[in-house]
Amino acid sequence: MPRRIFVFDPPDRFIADAVGEPGQRVFYLQAVREGRVVSVVLEKIQVAALAERLGQLLGELRRHGLDLPEITVLAADRGAKLQEPIAEAFRVGTMTIAWDGETGRLTIEAREQRDEDDEEPAELSDDDPAGPDLLRIRMAPAEAMTFAERASAVVAAGRPPCPLCGMPLNPAGHICPRRNGHLN
Repeated sequence: MPRRIFVFDPPDRFIADAVGEPGQRVFYLQAVREGRVVSVVLEKIQVAALAERLGQLLGELRRHGLDLPEITVLAADRGAKLQEPIAEAFRVGTMTIAWDGETGRLTIEAREQRDEDDEEPAELSDDDPAGPDLLRIRMAPAEAMTFAERASAVVAAGRPPCPLCGMPLNPAGHICPRRNGHLN
């Protein structure tokens, strides 16, 4: 199958969200522009890392003199949900974040996860048909701040951590290693 490259420059909407009950959630990144919708699946830890790294990058840009507004997420953005039907384009393996000082915009790229059996050349150009599928988002810093804030909230909305071991608590508790295997 030929490589697919989905570019949203800029997206009308870019969010991270999850579907399902805590403990069984599936996490998505979804980009929308002029009726075109692309959704990719990723792990909760990837959403958390993306939000954290965006926050760090934006903080560093602010320290170097970039005038960024304070984070303000509108109530409509805070409650935004994935646009349905949700059709998975691919599962994310790696992500990158870049800052373009000339345009004053951030680029987020999510690349398709490849099977370990796939032999991939060490370096591929962007237009190489043998490369993994790619979702590329270009946005202004304020939009990235809104995305990061909302993504952090989505990750935090899961199961609360056990106060003893830090593992996620199920509604009925969990078998806690710090309590010698007893239910906590």
